[in-house]
Formats: sequence, C-alpha cells, structure tokens
Amino acid sequence: QVQLVESGGGLVQAGDSLRLSCAASGRIFANYAMGWFRQAPGKEREFVSAISWSGGSIYYADSVEGRFTISRDKANNTIYLQMNSLKPEDTAVYYCATRSTFPSVRRDDYDYWGQGTQVTVSS
Repeated sequence: QVQLVESGGGLVQAGDSLRLSCAASGRIFANYAMGWFRQAPGKEREFVSAISWSGGSIYYADSVEGRFTISRDKANNTIYLQMNSLKPEDTAVYYCATRSTFPSVRRDDYDYWGQGTQVTVSS
C-alpha cells in the first residue's frame, strides 16, 4: 500500500498564493508519477497537474497554466503545488495521486489517492 498525505490548504483571498505538499510513504512504486486533482462542490474531480519521476515531464490543466507550478523532492518522496494568483474558481478540495508509470491527466489512471486538503479562495 501507498499512503499519500496532503497539507498546506487554507483560506486565502483572491490574488494570494498557497503551496500544497503531498508526502508519499509505504510501498512506493519505482519511477512513479504523481499528480494533483481537485474537486469543487457539485463537480467532478478534475486534473490540475502531473509530474514524472524524473521531473522531466510536467503537465498542467489550461485553467492553471502559468499560475501553478508542480515540483518534486525525490529524496523525501514529496511533491509540491505552488499556487499563485489564486482565483475564487480555484476553490476545491485538492488531492494528490500516484501511479507506477508515466504521468496521466486521467483520474482513473491513478492507483492511490490522498485524503485531500481544502483550498478556499475568497473574492
């Protein structure tokens, strides 16, 4: 089993920044990819960003491109999501996820999920 624990969420104002973290532990896959997804009330869980094991392949949703930055610390099995210029529409529960191969934008491709961290952006 793989355990993922997100942290860093909170209540901020529009234009502010937050940095989310996701720490992985347990039977971590070799060369695993990780991703961030989010789910707003009444909406489906949607892709935000993903990163390969090496960090050489990175993907972003169009809605966050240029504002969010994903990164990873392989030594500590942790990924980060730096979120700048936050908007009210970024309000959601943010989840990290992992899979054993290359990054994917598809929710169903991921094998393990964290419990999520709430991000609320007020206008």
